[in-house]
Amino acid sequence: MKCIIVDDEPLAREGVDMLCKLLPYLEILGSFDNAVETLEFVKSNEVDLIFLDIELPGLSGLDFLRSTKSNAYVILTTAYPQYALEAYALDVIDYLVKPIKNDRFIQAVSKAKEIYDLKKSAVYHLEPKLDDHIFIRSDRKYVKLNYVDIIFIQGLKDYVMIHTPEKKYLTALNIKTILSKLPDTQFIRTSKSHVVNIEKINEINAESVFIDKHEIPLGNSYKADFKNRVIGTKLLDRK
Repeated sequence: MKCIIVDDEPLAREGVDMLCKLLPYLEILGSFDNAVETLEFVKSNEVDLIFLDIELPGLSGLDFLRSTKSNAYVILTTAYPQYALEAYALDVIDYLVKPIKNDRFIQAVSKAKEIYDLKKSAVYHLEPKLDDHIFIRSDRKYVKLNYVDIIFIQGLKDYVMIHTPEKKYLTALNIKTILSKLPDTQFIRTSKSHVVNIEKINEINAESVFIDKHEIPLGNSYKADFKNRVIGTKLLDRK
C-alpha cells in the first residue's frame, strides 16, 4: 500500500515513518508538514493510505478531508481525542491518539489493509431487494444475504462494507443507495457513514449505538429520527 504522512511536527512524522517500516507492505511516498501541499500531491499521485494529523497550519486535517476527492483511506494521528466522532463521520479508518503505541498502529493499518485487499480482489454489486434478502455478486457467484444476518453497514467513500456474523462484504455502492435497497422498518442510518440493523442493537447512549462488540457512532443530525423510530413508545419509564 502506498502511503503518505502528514504532520507539522518533525518528530511525529519520524515516529510514524518508523512505525510504517514495521509493516513490509507499506510503501512511503512522502511526508508533508501541511494539508495544502498534501492536497496537491494526492491530485496527481496514487495514494492508498494517509496518516493525517488534525491540528495543521492553514488547513486542518478535518478540513482536508472535506476538501479532498482522493479515494485514499485515512488514519488520523492526533493528540486531541475530542475530534473522534466528527472524524468518523468523515469515513476515516481509525483514530490514533498520540503517543501512538505499536499495537494500536498495527491494528489500524491492518483494518485498512483488509479493506484494501477486499477492494482489489473483487467487485460486488447488489441485485434488487426481495422479501427477506438481497444478493451480492462476487467472483462470478451470487451470494445470498438475509436481512437478519446483516449486523451493520459501514460507508467507505464509494464503497460500503457489509458486516455479518461470518464475513464482511465490500460492495461498490454508497450508503444512500444500499439503504434504499433495504427495508426501512429494519435498517436505520446512525451517521453519514453507518447503517444498523435495528433488531441487532444491544445498547444506546448519547453518542453511540452498541451491537455486540461493535460501537457505532450516532451523529447529531440523526439522533431525533433514530430515537423516534428505534426507542419510540417502547421505552419503559417512570411517569
